[in-house]
Amino acid sequence: MVTLFGQALDRRAVAARCGSLSQVAGVRLLRFEDGAERDVRLLEFRTGTGLRFTVMIDRGFDIGECEHKGRALGWHSPVGFPHPSLVNPEGEDGLGWLRAASGLLVTCGLDQILSGGKAGAAHFDYPGRTKVQTTLHGRVSMLPGRLTGYGEIWDGDDCVLWCEGVVRQVALFGENLHLIRRIETRLGSDEILIQDRIVNQGFSPTPHMYLYHINLGYPLLDEGARYVAPIAETLWASHAGADYERQGIGCHRMGPPSPTFREQVWQHDMRPDGEGLVRTALLNDRLGLGFEVETRADEFPCHFEWQNFRAGGYALGIEPATNHVLGRAFAEERGELIWLRHAEERRYHTVLRVLDGASALADSEARIRAVSPELRQNYPQPTGRYPQIRVWAPPAA
Repeated sequence: MVTLFGQALDRRAVAARCGSLSQVAGVRLLRFEDGAERDVRLLEFRTGTGLRFTVMIDRGFDIGECEHKGRALGWHSPVGFPHPSLVNPEGEDGLGWLRAASGLLVTCGLDQILSGGKAGAAHFDYPGRTKVQTTLHGRVSMLPGRLTGYGEIWDGDDCVLWCEGVVRQVALFGENLHLIRRIETRLGSDEILIQDRIVNQGFSPTPHMYLYHINLGYPLLDEGARYVAPIAETLWASHAGADYERQGIGCHRMGPPSPTFREQVWQHDMRPDGEGLVRTALLNDRLGLGFEVETRADEFPCHFEWQNFRAGGYALGIEPATNHVLGRAFAEERGELIWLRHAEERRYHTVLRVLDGASALADSEARIRAVSPELRQNYPQPTGRYPQIRVWAPPAA
């Protein structure tokens, strides 16, 4: 059974009321036709509850727009959604990503997250390539995908809206990593399920790092909105030190946009529940609207909070990651860098959940607080204690 507009309906009842399911919900293939976004293909999902989101096939199969009952949830940066052919991630000293980052979900990886730089390439065994240039948050979000399927499937009286695709990050004498992504939601649902597989299709052992840049914007993000998470302790803050409280914005309560705001990033150590799940949410009590991110602690052991409250780029980022904020070199030194041999893979399962109404907000907060009470400090002192991350053994020399 599905619930639509306050009614519990089976498949026959839905068909009787709609000449086509597209009247209330469905998945359809579209294309941008103007400006820098021209020729970007996208899939538009509508679930019938007011949840609408788009999957940008040609931008790493990421989620661009997202709204609920006409209220925006996902962040749109000033750059819009330019076609990958117009973006050079390696440009501007590896900061070219900043000329493309936009949308609810920007995937970071597949071999690099966080700040870029030079990294060793001996594992590729190519004499002319002893180093590789890594870029801010990697290349995958600016690679076009191959759409392998989409549509609506009835399973009894339950209807699944879905799409699948493959994004290939490949270089001759370099990495050959494939992101195989399936995105699902259901008729009458306010949840999005993302299922990813990262597979090494090459024959050289290859490093893998992964991060979801989940970006929330106005009106969900606004002054007074609350970041709620099962924080055990705060490990790191980009602005720690003498200026820690200078901007007047701590980790729990969000501030208004400011033309002089300098971004703040925190790494929190999250406490999972009994099933190994970590739930993090942004709650707007004034609107009765919230957004919850559910990940698995064994897949994403690290969590960052990105506060970009500068006017014109106003966003909050919820960022589950495979590695600590200090980056690739730190991961290598501690034996925490993931290596994939031929045909080896990593899997990720993430739920994005819209919270509609005061009771939904209260239920989400209660679930999170049952795992870990709210930290008393709005400016918790970073401990610098980075828990060891258990990974598969690196390749033999």
